[in-house]
Amino acid sequence: MDLNGYVIVLEEDLLLRPLLERWLGEEGYQVAAPVPGGAKPALVIADVPDPRAAGALIRSLQEYAAPILLLSARFRRGLAGSTETARRLGVKKVLPKPFTREEFLSAVHESIEGAA
Repeated sequence: MDLNGYVIVLEEDLLLRPLLERWLGEEGYQVAAPVPGGAKPALVIADVPDPRAAGALIRSLQEYAAPILLLSARFRRGLAGSTETARRLGVKKVLPKPFTREEFLSAVHESIEGAA
Protein backbone atom coordinates (compact mmCIF):
# COMPACT_ATOMS: atom_id res chain seq x y z
CA MET A 1 0.00 0.00 0.00
CA ASP A 2 1.60 3.27 -1.14
CA LEU A 3 0.56 5.96 1.32
CA ASN A 4 2.66 8.86 -0.04
CA GLY A 5 2.55 10.45 3.38
CA TYR A 6 0.56 9.96 6.52
CA VAL A 7 -2.99 10.37 7.79
CA ILE A 8 -4.06 13.27 9.99
CA VAL A 9 -7.00 12.57 12.34
CA LEU A 10 -8.77 15.63 13.74
CA GLU A 11 -11.31 14.15 16.14
CA GLU A 12 -12.04 15.77 19.50
CA ASP A 13 -13.88 12.77 20.98
CA LEU A 14 -11.28 11.31 23.34
CA LEU A 15 -12.81 7.84 23.07
CA LEU A 16 -13.22 7.76 19.30
CA ARG A 17 -9.88 9.26 18.26
CA PRO A 18 -7.68 6.46 19.67
CA LEU A 19 -10.01 3.87 18.13
CA LEU A 20 -9.72 5.48 14.68
CA GLU A 21 -5.95 5.69 15.05
CA ARG A 22 -5.79 2.01 16.03
CA TRP A 23 -7.93 0.95 13.07
CA LEU A 24 -5.71 2.97 10.72
CA GLY A 25 -2.54 1.53 12.26
CA GLU A 26 -3.85 -2.02 11.91
CA GLU A 27 -4.30 -1.32 8.19
CA GLY A 28 -0.72 -0.09 7.85
CA TYR A 29 -1.42 3.64 7.81
CA GLN A 30 0.88 6.00 9.69
CA VAL A 31 -1.09 8.48 11.79
CA ALA A 32 0.60 11.73 12.73
CA ALA A 33 -0.18 15.21 13.97
CA PRO A 34 -0.15 18.00 11.41
CA VAL A 35 3.38 19.24 10.75
CA PRO A 36 3.72 22.74 9.25
CA GLY A 37 5.94 22.49 6.19
CA GLY A 38 6.27 18.73 6.64
CA ALA A 39 5.55 15.90 4.23
CA LYS A 40 2.22 15.99 2.45
CA PRO A 41 -0.40 13.83 4.16
CA ALA A 42 -2.17 11.11 2.20
CA LEU A 43 -5.49 12.01 3.86
CA VAL A 44 -7.00 14.41 6.38
CA ILE A 45 -9.87 13.02 8.48
CA ALA A 46 -11.89 15.57 10.44
CA ASP A 47 -15.00 15.54 12.57
CA VAL A 48 -17.49 18.34 11.89
CA PRO A 49 -20.17 18.86 14.54
CA ASP A 50 -22.29 20.98 12.18
CA PRO A 51 -21.64 20.47 8.43
CA ARG A 52 -23.60 23.63 7.56
CA ALA A 53 -21.06 25.70 9.48
CA ALA A 54 -17.97 23.77 8.34
CA GLY A 55 -16.77 26.19 5.65
CA ALA A 56 -13.92 27.73 7.65
CA LEU A 57 -12.71 24.32 8.83
CA ILE A 58 -12.77 22.90 5.30
CA ARG A 59 -10.86 25.90 3.93
CA SER A 60 -8.20 25.47 6.63
CA LEU A 61 -7.85 21.76 5.81
CA GLN A 62 -7.36 22.47 2.11
CA GLU A 63 -3.92 23.90 2.92
CA TYR A 64 -2.70 20.31 3.24
CA ALA A 65 -3.45 19.68 -0.46
CA ALA A 66 -4.70 16.22 0.48
CA PRO A 67 -8.08 14.51 0.17
CA ILE A 68 -10.45 15.28 3.04
CA LEU A 69 -12.76 12.76 4.71
CA LEU A 70 -15.36 14.40 6.98
CA LEU A 71 -17.09 12.56 9.82
CA SER A 72 -20.30 13.78 11.43
CA ALA A 73 -23.34 12.50 13.24
CA ARG A 74 -25.32 15.03 11.20
CA PHE A 75 -24.64 13.44 7.82
CA ARG A 76 -27.44 11.28 6.43
CA ARG A 77 -26.92 7.66 5.52
CA GLY A 78 -27.13 6.61 1.90
CA LEU A 79 -24.70 6.66 -1.01
CA ALA A 80 -26.47 9.33 -3.05
CA GLY A 81 -26.80 11.70 -0.10
CA SER A 82 -23.18 11.21 0.94
CA THR A 83 -21.87 11.76 -2.58
CA GLU A 84 -23.90 14.93 -3.03
CA THR A 85 -22.92 16.25 0.41
CA ALA A 86 -19.21 15.63 -0.27
CA ARG A 87 -19.47 17.41 -3.62
CA ARG A 88 -21.32 20.36 -2.09
CA LEU A 89 -18.76 20.70 0.72
CA GLY A 90 -15.80 20.31 -1.64
CA VAL A 91 -14.32 17.25 0.08
CA LYS A 92 -13.46 13.76 -1.12
CA LYS A 93 -15.91 11.84 1.06
CA VAL A 94 -18.25 12.15 4.03
CA LEU A 95 -19.06 9.43 6.52
CA PRO A 96 -22.06 9.57 8.86
CA LYS A 97 -21.59 8.58 12.51
CA PRO A 98 -21.99 6.03 13.90
CA PHE A 99 -20.03 3.79 11.55
CA THR A 100 -18.40 0.39 11.68
CA ARG A 101 -14.71 -0.37 11.32
CA GLU A 102 -15.37 -1.70 7.83
CA GLU A 103 -17.31 1.43 6.79
CA PHE A 104 -14.55 3.68 8.13
CA LEU A 105 -11.71 1.80 6.44
CA SER A 106 -13.64 1.59 3.19
CA ALA A 107 -14.11 5.38 3.25
CA VAL A 108 -10.39 5.85 3.98
CA HIS A 109 -9.36 3.56 1.09
CA GLU A 110 -11.78 5.23 -1.32
CA SER A 111 -10.60 8.69 -0.30
CA ILE A 112 -6.93 7.89 -0.82
CA GLU A 113 -7.26 5.71 -3.92
CA GLY A 114 -9.65 8.12 -5.58
CA ALA A 115 -7.13 10.93 -5.13
CA ALA A 116 -4.35 9.18 -7.04
